[in-house]
This record gives sequence, C-alpha cells and structure tokens, in this order.
Amino acid sequence: MNTTYCPSLTEYKRRLSREVKIGDLPMGGLNPIRVQSMTTVDTMDTLGSVEQTLRMVEAGCEYVRITAPSVKEAQNLLEIRKELRKRGCTVPLIADIHFTPNAAELAARIVEKVRVNPGNYADKKKFDLIEYTDSSYAAEVDRIRERFRPLVQICKQYGTAMRIGTNHGSLSDRILSRYGDTPLGMVESALEFLRLCEEENYYDVVLSMKASNTQVMVQAYRLLVQKLDTEGLQPYPLHLGVTEAGEAEDGRIKSAVGIGTLLEDGLGDTVRVSLTEAPEAEAPVARALIDRYTHRAEQADYIPAVSLKLLADSSPLNETNDQQPVSNSSDKNEANSQQLSANSSKYNPFQYHRRVTREVLNFGGLNVPRVVVDFSRLPGLEYADLRAAGHLYSAFLDKFQMSDLGADYLYSGQRPVPFMLPNGLREMVDYSAWLDAGQRPEHYPVLTQAEYAAAGARHPALNFVFQNLASLTPPTLDQLRDDATAVIILYTDNAHAMPEIRRAFFEMLNHEVPNPVVINRQYPALTPEQTQLYAATDVGGLLLDGFGDGVVLSTELLPERPKAEWLTVLDQLNQLSFGILQAARTRMSKTEYISCPSCGRTLFDLQETTAMIRQRTDHLKGVKIGIMGCIVNGPGEMADADYGYVGVGKGKIALYRGQDVIKKSVPEAQAVDQLIDLMREDGRWVEKEFLEEPVAG
Repeated sequence: MNTTYCPSLTEYKRRLSREVKIGDLPMGGLNPIRVQSMTTVDTMDTLGSVEQTLRMVEAGCEYVRITAPSVKEAQNLLEIRKELRKRGCTVPLIADIHFTPNAAELAARIVEKVRVNPGNYADKKKFDLIEYTDSSYAAEVDRIRERFRPLVQICKQYGTAMRIGTNHGSLSDRILSRYGDTPLGMVESALEFLRLCEEENYYDVVLSMKASNTQVMVQAYRLLVQKLDTEGLQPYPLHLGVTEAGEAEDGRIKSAVGIGTLLEDGLGDTVRVSLTEAPEAEAPVARALIDRYTHRAEQADYIPAVSLKLLADSSPLNETNDQQPVSNSSDKNEANSQQLSANSSKYNPFQYHRRVTREVLNFGGLNVPRVVVDFSRLPGLEYADLRAAGHLYSAFLDKFQMSDLGADYLYSGQRPVPFMLPNGLREMVDYSAWLDAGQRPEHYPVLTQAEYAAAGARHPALNFVFQNLASLTPPTLDQLRDDATAVIILYTDNAHAMPEIRRAFFEMLNHEVPNPVVINRQYPALTPEQTQLYAATDVGGLLLDGFGDGVVLSTELLPERPKAEWLTVLDQLNQLSFGILQAARTRMSKTEYISCPSCGRTLFDLQETTAMIRQRTDHLKGVKIGIMGCIVNGPGEMADADYGYVGVGKGKIALYRGQDVIKKSVPEAQAVDQLIDLMREDGRWVEKEFLEEPVAG
C-alpha cells in the first residue's frame, strides 16, 4: 500500500491537483491557491448580501459562499447574483447546502458552485448507534447515492462545480456506526459521494475534511489524499479550513496550526479561515498564510531526503478489515489504533502518537510540553518584568502568583537573574555564565554543539544543547543517546523550517535517540501578526506530528528600543506559545471556545455572545465550550466540546452537555446564567475570586 500523502516530506513541492473551473476563476492545477469566505447576512436580504459580498471581495476573497438552507434562499441567490453582476462584480458564488437536496438542485442552476455535506445530504444524524449487516449498509448507501445522483447530473449539465465537504462533527449515524468518530470515517463519507461523481463522468469536484480538532483535521486530509491515490481516483483540489476556529488570537492560531501544517506539506488549493468575526477579517488571514509559500521553493535550502522506511508500518487502514461493521465507535477507535500503531517508534502521519522520549527532570516522558521564555536580551530584569512570563508580582504582598499561562523556564543567557525566581519558574543560562557563576545547581546550562562536544563540566540533572539538522551527525547522536541529562534545543535558519526540523526528528528516530526536544523558532523581522501565523504553523505542525517536548519563541529588537516594548513582545510570545500548544491539543492551559464563524442561518449575534461567554468563563482551565449560531452547526459541529450553547429559534437557546441537549428552549437573556448553572451542577465551575492563592517567591 502507498503510505505517502504529500509530494515530499522535506522539499517544498505543491501537490498537483486536477483543475476545476468555477465560473471564470479556475482552482487547482497550476493556479494560485485561492482565498474564500462566507457571508453572514440573511440570504433573503438581497442588498445586504450584495454589499457584504463587495466588502469581502475588496478584502481579498476570490470566491464567496452564501448559505441556502431552503428553496426560498436558493431561489434568492439569483437576485443576489443579478445585482452583483449589475455592479460589475463577477466573483464566483457558492451555495452552502445542508439537509435540503431540492435547494441544492435549484442552486446548481444559478451559481458557479454548490457545497454539500455528505453527513446530512439525504443522510441523518440522531446520535443513534445502528447495527448494519453488509447488505443493509450497502442498501443504505445505494439509497443515498440515488438521492444524490440528480444533483450530479444537474451540475454536469450546467457546468457547476461542487465541493463535497465533510465535517467531523456532522458525520451521519451510518458512518459513525461503521467507522467510528475517526478521520477514516470522514474520508469514507466523502468518497461514497465522490465515487458516484466519477461513475457519472463528473469531475468538477473540490474536497474538504474540516474539524475543530486540528489533529483530526490534518489526519483526515492526509488520509484523503492517500486514499484518492490508492483507489485510482482523480487528484481533486482541496479546500482547507479548520471549522469553528473561534475569534481573535485563538482563532488565528488554531487556523494556522491546521491549515499551515497542510500547506507545508504542499496540500491545498483554496483556503477559508473561519473566524467568529466579520467575514472581511478572514481573507487577510488566509492571504497571509498562503503568501508564505509563493516563493518557498526558491527561498528554501535543500534538505536531504528522508528514508520512507519510517512509514512502512503506518498503513492508514487494514484493507482486509475496513468493511467490517463494529458495535460502537470506541471499538472502531481501538481497532484503528491497533492498525495504525504497529511500532510506536515510527512516524505515522495518519494518527497522532507522541514521540517516545526519556524523562529529563520535567521534560519528556509523560510531561506536557514546556514553555520557555527568552529574556536573554532584556536589560535590567526586575520582579515586575516577570509578568511577561506569566508570573505576576505583588509589591504590596511581596509575593508572586503564576497565571495559567506561566512559563516553565526563563532563559537569561549571559545575565543570570539577580533575585530568587518564584516557585514554578526555573532558569536557563549560557554555559559560560553557568561556569562563571560557580555551576550553581538552580541554574541549568545551555551549551552550543561545540561546547557539548568538548565534554566539560555538566549539570548533574539537566543540560540544554543547541542542535540543528546539520549538527546531528552520527557521533553527536550517539553522544546524545547516552546522555540522560541532555535536552535538545532544535533550531533552523531554513525558510522551509518545519520540514527541516521534522527531518531532524526523523534522524533521531532512525538512531533511536530518546532525548526530549525543545523546538526553537526565531522571527527577527516579522510583524506580530506574521509571527503569530508562522509560529503556529512551524511549531504546531510538528506538535501535530507528535514531535516536541517544549517550545521557545524568540525575536530581536534593537537594543535601544524601550524596555516596555521588549516586555510587550515577550508577553505576546509567551501567550503565543501556550496558544499553539492548546491549538495542537498537547497542553490545555485555558478555556477553549469552539465558535462558528456566523452565516445567514445564525440566530443571534455570535461575536457579542462569544465575547460575553468568554468574559464570564475564561478562567475555567481546560473546559471546552461550543457556541453555535444555529442547529446546522450544533450539536454535531461542536464535536468534542464539554458544553454547548446553540441557537434554536429567535431569542431561544439550547444548552448541551457534550452531545446531549439538557435544556431545549432557554430565553437568550437567561442562557449564559443557565450555562454556568449547568457547569456548577457538574462540579466544573470555579468562581474567579476563589482561584489559586498567590505563591510565595
């Protein structure tokens, strides 16, 4: 079986997909990666939809998607299209369809593309577990195919493109009963529809595998590409997106972790960043992610190819068993785990498995990834400055309090901190400074490769060693493997940074080097927005592959810059580090909000409501709250949320615990209070004033 999923694991090569015509703007093939977004105005508001579409195009959208939940909205797409063309706007329009095949069939005659969700197009989701025999399952697939066939024929007749868009949270009961809540289930859901398209000789198809869980999302896209190749299907273009990413910094980081990882692999032909903000705010973020790859091939340094023997035991599914029914999704998950993890030391792109490492102090092993904040260039460190590392000092109490975003290590470089650090924060110093200070046990030395090779004095418990791909020679790898105190700080100067660092991890896997690794990325000449997106891509992509036991993000400011500016940047980098770890689902340090980006179906002000819920609940570490504008996006789209807040009617909210509705029609004015009451009943509510007391320094 072919176990590859991208053109190259080390060299930037964009996957060559089939070109699909969408109006006058083709996608895929040799065309640029396209930007798109979705309107939030009621589709029946023709002028409102037109005005918003024009603003989106001005912001950089090349395709505009509009919801059509019923036939009347599908019909009104014609009026929207006429008005746009009258104003000289020829942007291709995409009808977004859920549940209503008749609306899709009408829209396909009007707009340039339709999007269907195989989880709810002539299929159902009632969270029922159904026992299928092979014959009953095949009969159900045939029924759905026949309901889907007319749309395919209409699209073919009218030259309309189609996106078959699977969402992790809206897999049908049928798919869940057979494949479980898995990336494989997502892929099979789309392929059932795609096979019919090819039978009808219809190829103007785009595919997507969206999830709010970045691990699931990346695995599903990779598995989809592998399956297309294995089955001999066309290399259809890919629409990339993280669904329900949220708002502000968290939404951008989460989107970059998922979308950026796949762009690094050379996958993707169009990007939609889903933010709980105005749609005009989405296009610039998508463009910033895409533009990084415009000249990547010529800018990047050559990276030696990796031996694919690492992938030999990483088959995404067992061909002889993939059609066997299972009694429940947990059984299927366990079966997939057994199929996919034959050897825990090998790289597996289709399932998350953290690299096995030895424990060195509190790095590696079963420890969460650690955050290091780089204070080495900050002049005149004082108590109050540690706020930028998440450690808050009260001069009145002469005590420190560590926030949920408190860094684990502070790197002071050549200037050791002149005072005692608070509990929970350890100090790293350059090797020469460690020697000059008398090899103090509370300092952990940071060595260059040359200093490490010289085999001088060492700390008995923990030593950090800078390494890059070039320095990981066989003698160095042997030395590291035998050193139970060494933690590697892995860096690169290559423009193709993430794959080069991944290549270094492959080298360590090949040589069975179990040392923990801190991923170090430096962004000396970028805007804060670029740093946010690039770091989320570079570090997040590695974390999704199971690589990394810590992160340190660095930048450079001119020495004459004000200290306050330094502290602002360091605070941003510290928060960014924790945000990336959370988005990659490797360390949960704050409340997670799974909020949809709003559309014409939304039944309340999503931005205002999300901000209000965040204000009341942002201290609940590790709790996941889904905020969905309508029943289409909830409860399924909330996927693995602990609690859900879902619009079900004008001024009416349904509250969920997991996938179970607890209260069906709560007045909007009371809904947040009742959501908090639900958390209180479960013992998961903590009053803000009763958070952890300050810790003495």
